[in-house]
Amino acid sequence: MKLSDIMVTDAIIPNLQATTRDEAIDELVAALSEAGAIAKGKIGAVIEAVKAREAQATTGIGKGVSLPHAKLKGIKKPIGTIGRSGGGIDFASLDSRPVYSVILLLSSPDSPDEHLQAMEAIFKHVQRDIFRKFLRQSETKEAIIDLIHEADELE
Repeated sequence: MKLSDIMVTDAIIPNLQATTRDEAIDELVAALSEAGAIAKGKIGAVIEAVKAREAQATTGIGKGVSLPHAKLKGIKKPIGTIGRSGGGIDFASLDSRPVYSVILLLSSPDSPDEHLQAMEAIFKHVQRDIFRKFLRQSETKEAIIDLIHEADELE
């Protein structure tokens, strides 16, 4: 699975307005809805599911990255988006440092293999220093989309 198979490019936010973890989740879920990836009537349920998952254990994996995610009925295939924070957000990360790149993933509880494949595709790239560096420096939606395509080409 490639990043471009997962990411809803119309929902990418190169400059998150959020200053807290919950605001970032709200903003990214709203962007997915505005892009037509999730129904407007489902926004509340999606936000609730992502925050419930976050309450179990932080998705701030360190090195400036967080991967909030949830499995929800009605999601046909894994979908995600990326938000970039210039100032950093406290996600209670494992390394106690701020998060600058928030990658939200939603998938179906009926397709655990697809969820794992999507998580692996994301992890594979965010583990690379150069990918994280360029993602953090990408100030436009187009730059983030280009980075996604370049990462896919490296596979």
